Amino acid sequence: MEKFHLYAATASGIEAIAGRELKYLGFQTQVENGRIKFDGTMEDIIKANLWLRTADRIKIIIAEFRATTFEDLFNKVTEINWDHFMPMDAEFPVNARSKNSKLHSVPDIQSISKKAIVNKLSAVYHRRTRLPETGAMFPVEVAIRDDQVMVTLDTTGDSLFKRGYREAKGTAPMKENMAAALIKITNWYPDMPFADPTCGSGTIPIEAALIGHNIAPGINRSFVCEGWHQDYQKISEKLREEARQAENHDIDLDIFASDIDGSMIDVAKVNANAAGVLHDIDFKQLAVQDFTTDKINGVMISNPPYGERMKDKESVELMYRQMGKVFKPLTSWSKYIITADLDFEQFYGDRATKKRKLYNGALRTDYFQFWGHKIRK
Repeated sequence: MEKFHLYAATASGIEAIAGRELKYLGFQTQVENGRIKFDGTMEDIIKANLWLRTADRIKIIIAEFRATTFEDLFNKVTEINWDHFMPMDAEFPVNARSKNSKLHSVPDIQSISKKAIVNKLSAVYHRRTRLPETGAMFPVEVAIRDDQVMVTLDTTGDSLFKRGYREAKGTAPMKENMAAALIKITNWYPDMPFADPTCGSGTIPIEAALIGHNIAPGINRSFVCEGWHQDYQKISEKLREEARQAENHDIDLDIFASDIDGSMIDVAKVNANAAGVLHDIDFKQLAVQDFTTDKINGVMISNPPYGERMKDKESVELMYRQMGKVFKPLTSWSKYIITADLDFEQFYGDRATKKRKLYNGALRTDYFQFWGHKIRK
């Protein structure tokens, strides 16, 4: 089976986590800013789409070259053997990006690249009329940075954060792959207590339950590449069956999720039910200042209000103080709190063991980590 040059696109700050996921799947990787390069067959592509929890999408690298004029771009794109990648009736929208390059007009990059692909396919398939574009979708991207062009083919379709279980959402919900990354950064294992005292629409505890049961994050959704050839659909069916067989439902998870807003608890339950993990999570309407537990050696992740969710700064700062007071006695618990408020430690009343810069969408945040001291049972 043919091998392709590939990369997994990620949010800034979690490249290493996605890289570890790919290594666990058996790939040799090269980690770069915003992406992890690796090689693989179509079966590997579907496997990566199915199992990666923290990546955004998987792309085939079709060509890389330098271009400083639109003539260069047209000629280089025309030279690509497009018929090797797509059939005569393929639908191939072309997106473009450009940064620090002489070719900075995104609309022109798109139109010229599209024209080059049309000309090449028309010549190969001996089409004198317009290409039909009535077949499977082959999303093309032409990304230019510092005059270096990378032409890619998207194999994913909708971003991998769209697991298919979010039937309801609240204000500024966290993306599923970011929630998974927050969990992967912690020292949590499925045999440990887990808590999210500001769970909102439930993304973080749901992702924890999926990890705990080893449920493939892409098991309930499709990928655009599955429609490229009937053999790819058969490969996907085989990999999905293997994924279902790999699930572990024998383990009893101890996951607690709460929020002060009862309507958000209802939303979280709807989403957890759609993900098939409703009975694995103990949901409760509860204010942060009322949180308490007698369990030990747990992991807590909180995504309190910040940024666009921060409508009342004073009340948010009060919540941070309450969190510090309530969480302080939980010395055996490791607490992980993500916020865009860089003064968080001041209100929380304690210095983090470690901080990690992450981007939640375009918003810069810090992941404050307070490591617990494990109690021997």
